[in-house]
Amino acid sequence: MLRRPVESAQFTSWTFTERARRAGLLPSLGTVGDPYDNAVAESFWARMQTELLNRQRWDTRVELANAIFEYIEGFHNRRRRHSALHWQTPIEFETTAISRALAPQTAVR
Repeated sequence: MLRRPVESAQFTSWTFTERARRAGLLPSLGTVGDPYDNAVAESFWARMQTELLNRQRWDTRVELANAIFEYIEGFHNRRRRHSALHWQTPIEFETTAISRALAPQTAVR
């Protein structure tokens, strides 16, 4: 019986996952077979790479960590609008979702 060899991308993914786990990191943002979660996560990392990481160099890891924190909390979550969130910021989307969840439900007749 012939077996299909392991795809190189899949092997790389296994290697990456194992290396991340050894470093104490959680490498996956979604579940197996859930491409939408991965697309949103990949879009986030690509945008942060373009909008922050490719534009500057930092002398220390602390400076880089602070810059990433400022990007996420100061810009990405509060001002950047997202197509996946109906062109709301994550803060606006979350606030709306919580308000709807807490609003009294009216009976449908």
